Amino acid sequence: MFNTLRSLFARRAANAAPATSWAAIPRGQRLYAIGDIHGRLDLFRTMIDRIEADDAARGPADTTVILLGDLVDRGADSAGVIDTARTWSRQRRVRFIQGNHEEMFLGSFDNDETLRRFLRFGGRETLASYRIDPDAGDHATLPDLRKAMAERVPAGDIAFLRAMEERIHIGDYLFVHAGIRPGMPIAEQTASDMRWIRGEFLQDRSVREFMVVHGHTIAEEPEFTLNRIGLDTGAYRSGRLTGLGLEGTRQWLVTVSDNDPSGIS
Repeated sequence: MFNTLRSLFARRAANAAPATSWAAIPRGQRLYAIGDIHGRLDLFRTMIDRIEADDAARGPADTTVILLGDLVDRGADSAGVIDTARTWSRQRRVRFIQGNHEEMFLGSFDNDETLRRFLRFGGRETLASYRIDPDAGDHATLPDLRKAMAERVPAGDIAFLRAMEERIHIGDYLFVHAGIRPGMPIAEQTASDMRWIRGEFLQDRSVREFMVVHGHTIAEEPEFTLNRIGLDTGAYRSGRLTGLGLEGTRQWLVTVSDNDPSGIS
């Protein structure tokens, strides 16, 4: 028993996905969670192919895919990511969590300060994917830019972003974008914390009855601790998109990289 626990802690310390976890999902279900995509349509398409192949290879199950938010901004094709995500959700069960970048994108249609912030943190690339140049002469003012956004961003995309969930709780796993406020019941967590929190959540080592799976905070490798799993590996700048597979108490990684053609571990 001691050797098993020591091995488990060693694997977690090395940020490797352990073969099994104390957390479990209901019998007969299989889950996949995908970290922050940030406009990397190329990586996202490959991730879809790998998850579909992995799911088929593991045999029949009631499978759900969860995207942890921040589909948009920074990368080259946020519009393409949204379109592909919407298409995939018509083909299988895919659930979407709203990240802080989706929140900024939606807020920028109505609020000048939010629009300024959106443009500073990757929104220029998002608008470019909708063929909007924020610096063009006919978008010289923020009201002009918002008018162009209203004309060129499809209403279906906006409705899709607005319909995203704040959190998803399945079995012993809680899926959120950024994290949770330590010591606060799930039902009392705020949307702001679940989309924006960092330090207090990342430093928390308290024992809880559920495992939090999140994105939002970039790390070189996926992070496994005894109370959280972080899947944001900075796809837009690192060229690496990370997914997590779950079935029973088993955990495995599905990765896509500009440099690594394998992807299952």
